Amino acid sequence: MKTKRSRQNRCLSATLALLAGTALGLAAPTVRADEGGMGVWLPGMYGSLAATPAAPGWSLGAIYYRTSVDASATRQFPIGGGFTAGLDAQLDLLMLVPTYVFADPVLGGQAALSVAGIYGHSEVSGTLTGPRGRTLLSGDDSLTAFGDLFPSASLRWNDGKHNYLAYGMLGVPVGSYRTGRLANLGSNHWSIDAGGGYTYFNRSSGREFSVVAGLTWNFENPDTDYRNGVDAHMDWGASQFLSPRWHVGLVGYFYDQLSGDSGAGARFGDFKSRVAGIGPQLGYLFALGDKQAYVNLKGYHEFGANHRPDGWNVWLTLSLPL
Repeated sequence: MKTKRSRQNRCLSATLALLAGTALGLAAPTVRADEGGMGVWLPGMYGSLAATPAAPGWSLGAIYYRTSVDASATRQFPIGGGFTAGLDAQLDLLMLVPTYVFADPVLGGQAALSVAGIYGHSEVSGTLTGPRGRTLLSGDDSLTAFGDLFPSASLRWNDGKHNYLAYGMLGVPVGSYRTGRLANLGSNHWSIDAGGGYTYFNRSSGREFSVVAGLTWNFENPDTDYRNGVDAHMDWGASQFLSPRWHVGLVGYFYDQLSGDSGAGARFGDFKSRVAGIGPQLGYLFALGDKQAYVNLKGYHEFGANHRPDGWNVWLTLSLPL
């Protein structure tokens, strides 16, 4: 029964990709922009206060991430109608990010090391409808498992109201992955991401603005001979402190694939994906013993998607000093 379901998923996956191109990337493990329809970078990872210094020592970040995306595409023929392909996907992730901030300066800035671990649940369903509304193929898949690991290093510099950030991150492919499965929580390929950011924070007026931009380089997936192109991403946040503890504002991101996918597995061309998002945020600083903790809630509505599913996502972030 499992073999039959796996073959059905692979058949649906290939057919959806052939008709819809990369717009249905999540359901097509061999042909789409950014294999799996999404890159290893989650847009929205950075936000307000991104480049401001942190307290030295250990801390633990806990992030709950919820997203719901969909995509559809129609292929019409001169005679005989056409075909419509549809995809729906939901993803719930829990990310734990232990971080150590060094007390002694490094290159005149504040150095930090961290590693992000992921555990989550993914549900994906796809359908293919024929010329008279008849369902030709349908399939669904769900998975609860661990994802990849993401160790990173950063440096932050402070100059009064101005704060600067440089970071590097490595994607380690240890997450759950199987070729032909609709739902995967692992990328099955190594990746490197690096970038920098800036935060303007005026403590007198309570105004704050942050922007972080970076590039992701992907290595080839050995099971599919597919290599994602170079991805560019920019996250930003702007907020106003209403009191020493509360701040409200807006967040947004822009994600763009700069170079096409390659490798023997990219048989349908070098499609490039793109998406943008914007939404509200609310942040709160609170005392935890003699130290300071932080909680932030933000949400994004996606738009301008190209060769990539779009929808909405919500982040709940808690940062605790240890």
